[in-house]
Amino acid sequence: MTPLELKQSAQEVLEENILAYWLRLRDKKRGGFYGQVTGDEVLVPEAPRGAILNARILWSFAAAYRVLKTKDERQKTKEYFEAAQEARRYIESHLIDKEHGGCYWSVTAEGEALDTHKQFYAQAFMLYAFSEYIRATGDESARPIAESFFRVLEQYGRDRQYGGYVEAASRKWQPLTDMRLSDKDENTVKSQNTNLHVLEAYTNYYRISPTAEVREALLSLIQTMQTKVILPSGHLGLFFDEQWQPTGAKFSAGHDIECSWLLKEAADVLGIDCDETVRQLAQAAQEDLHDDGSIGERSWWEEAEAVVGFVNMWKLESRKSKVKSQKPEMYWRLAERTYGYILDKLIDKEHGEWFWEILPDGTPNRKEDKAGFWKCPYHNSRMCFELIERLG
Repeated sequence: MTPLELKQSAQEVLEENILAYWLRLRDKKRGGFYGQVTGDEVLVPEAPRGAILNARILWSFAAAYRVLKTKDERQKTKEYFEAAQEARRYIESHLIDKEHGGCYWSVTAEGEALDTHKQFYAQAFMLYAFSEYIRATGDESARPIAESFFRVLEQYGRDRQYGGYVEAASRKWQPLTDMRLSDKDENTVKSQNTNLHVLEAYTNYYRISPTAEVREALLSLIQTMQTKVILPSGHLGLFFDEQWQPTGAKFSAGHDIECSWLLKEAADVLGIDCDETVRQLAQAAQEDLHDDGSIGERSWWEEAEAVVGFVNMWKLESRKSKVKSQKPEMYWRLAERTYGYILDKLIDKEHGEWFWEILPDGTPNRKEDKAGFWKCPYHNSRMCFELIERLG
């Protein structure tokens, strides 16, 4: 597959398989988007609506509008813009805590506050989404909202003594005894996952607000990722105490490869070099590559991140020197193989969107959501956006 063929395929997947599916999930009666579709394709209209899902919907449709709009806009592009506006309205009306700032973790299907604690992971995704909305539309009315999320992250989430950002706080920004992001996570003060996505959010925010304050915060977090979160093994640690002592020895290939290209992106917007760290992470991730081209636990998000990470390395190694190297070709082959696995296994060709993961017997996992708290149009749509822009 040539770069042009991969780009064209990614745009078709993006528009026909991913975005078309999510456009159908708009709740025309109550506003916003439905909170859940099961793995068996059953819509659950009364499911709670999570902050992460809604922020990622806003980001995805705003990015779609930015990447795909042309001077003579197509009807589809207008639909993406309208969907982004709908997601913005819903977040502002229901998920933002107008009394104490930040966003709730979840609301009911009717839009009433449900879980009101403040996960900094969620605050970061709101910043990421509103930054993208401003970047895509030029609508400055959203800037105070984006800035408010940056403020709560800096005021309540940032650890200025040991670096990085903590996991969670109460609605009124007080300490919590249970700071877990999900039931699958350890109850620790810090995690690579939260800090990785604060990094991602600050990178996007710096694009629309390149101030000295935002630069300092982003540069500090890059340094924390390099010196605290990345372990001597080359992998990201997963969970940490306050002083960045790791707990447990597990690693996540999906997060390793995702961090490799997000770190490169963050360094690029600041004009600094962290290419050796990027190479280290990309190499570490390959320890969990499978013969069929998949990576990690064969989940939808890991495969999407792997394609972007390998294409990022292909471009990085292609520019490295004038000396001919086999590395660019190797990384292109890895990207091709993983993308082929996605096309063959993960994409739901009947209903749209992607399955949660592929089980060891080669069948899709239908026990997990097609859409829900964590199953959102973000990792897979972002893969497509990155391929369209990087291979354009």
